[in-house]
Amino acid sequence: MKFRVLGSVEVEVDGRAHRIPGARQRLLLATLLVSGRRPVPAKLLQAELWGENSPPTVENLLHVTVSRLRRTLRKIGGGRPPELLTCALGYLLDVDTDDLDLTVFRAGVARARVTRLTDPERAHAILQESLGLWRGAPLQNITAGPVCRATVLQLEEEYLTAVEDGLRFSVEHRDPAYVVGELRRMSFTHPWHERFIDLLMISLYRCGRQAEAILTYHDVRERLSRELGVEPSALLRNRLEEILNHAPSLG
Repeated sequence: MKFRVLGSVEVEVDGRAHRIPGARQRLLLATLLVSGRRPVPAKLLQAELWGENSPPTVENLLHVTVSRLRRTLRKIGGGRPPELLTCALGYLLDVDTDDLDLTVFRAGVARARVTRLTDPERAHAILQESLGLWRGAPLQNITAGPVCRATVLQLEEEYLTAVEDGLRFSVEHRDPAYVVGELRRMSFTHPWHERFIDLLMISLYRCGRQAEAILTYHDVRERLSRELGVEPSALLRNRLEEILNHAPSLG
């Protein structure tokens, strides 16, 4: 059984995806999966599934939901599901790290960062394979509680950083002209993620489009001033100076 959270929450068996029935079963599964094989206290699960105003029977309701999820996993897995354990500290879903796309993604990104100093091409291939695990916004088919909401925010940042790593490789080791369009898209979609702006400015400069690189900076500066009342970061200011002075490091 393979478990997917980088998109909708689902279970894959022999290449076939299965949806978990019931909103609370899906949320329970998601919470256990993102907790990384650590016991999740019952009180935390109650707050995650029912909120702060839990009903008086919330303990029994949690027991029922756990039992239903166990049955669902047994039914989907054909007698081969991971164990959903009850322990003194709460509940734990014993899923191997290789069977959860979240942990496979993180391991791949970490491996790519170690490899990029000695074998950039191999590192880029590992990174693209890891990014290919994403099927959309994480945990998208659940109504998330505090734990899952925090996880979604963390995962989105990890995704953007991994995308940035991939684009930086293309800028540094391939023809930057091929990533200008993607960098423009990412800069538009994530206007406050200044590292995309930085890479866009470098790419335009290396393509012989110095004026566009300078204009990109001033467009961002105007937008930051208008919408947030702040100036660009030191990263962008320094990059503009390097572009204006044709710094050798940009070659």
